[in-house]
Amino acid sequence: MSDSTLTSSDTATLTATLTASLTVEPIAGALGAEISGVDLGRTLPDETWDQIRRAFLEHQVVFFRDQRLDPERLKVFGRRFGTLNVHPFVKPLDGHPEVLPIIKEKTDRANFGGGWHSDMSFLPEPVMGSILYAIETPARGGDTLWANQYLAYERLSPGMQRLLDGMVAVHSAASQYGPDGESARNNPKRKGMEVAVTESAEIETEHPVVRTHPETGRKALYVNRPFTVRFKDMTRRESRPLLEFLFEHATREEFTCRFRWTDDAVAFWDNRCTQHYALNDYSGQRRHMHRVTIDGDRPC
Repeated sequence: MSDSTLTSSDTATLTATLTASLTVEPIAGALGAEISGVDLGRTLPDETWDQIRRAFLEHQVVFFRDQRLDPERLKVFGRRFGTLNVHPFVKPLDGHPEVLPIIKEKTDRANFGGGWHSDMSFLPEPVMGSILYAIETPARGGDTLWANQYLAYERLSPGMQRLLDGMVAVHSAASQYGPDGESARNNPKRKGMEVAVTESAEIETEHPVVRTHPETGRKALYVNRPFTVRFKDMTRRESRPLLEFLFEHATREEFTCRFRWTDDAVAFWDNRCTQHYALNDYSGQRRHMHRVTIDGDRPC
């Protein structure tokens, strides 16, 4: 029966079936859940999307297996949660400016995202979420880790929380995309992607060290090693000891989960309260992903 021939009774039954069949199973104690019983490539009822959003907010990163998402379907998925971002420094997929092809060829030595970070915190309005779809995965290795930044804040001492509340940090893309940054060093080792090296990456923006999530109201630590360069009104040297402590603390093992990729798997994570790390442990194997990112708002 096609969607065009469904009666109102049929539609109600289909909606109830789709919503009831969705299951959410946590994968770790700190964060992360796998969702099954849903085909993201189909037209889904609002009730199902609402369930996915609730799981996303509760678990911070959600995973789906055995999906079939071409670039258009991937964009439709992302747009259910907001407008899509166009990355300022990475060449997109031809014909799809919102889609990043994230590729590590068999001969590449460097990967993309190979360090703990929150996507694009250097923007005045950093991206809200990221959706990564696996097209080709290595037989071994290539997992991604996430870290819960609610826990990172909540497990600090009361004294440290009081110190950080109200502090402001300066973020910049220079260490990754500037003339002396990671991309300048690693582009010769990474043939699968085109990543810009430009002085425009040196622009700085300011965000609170502790941000309040606009949907959950919870506080999360919001600094990350690639993009947080110093505290406002402090030098880099003065900022370094406390930042180093926070970078290490934010990614403690008990705050993390780990996902083993398979072809056609999807991860959808909340950049407002997580960091993530793509492991580079699959030398000689190819990994090919597509990513869309969802625009966010100014942290507060």
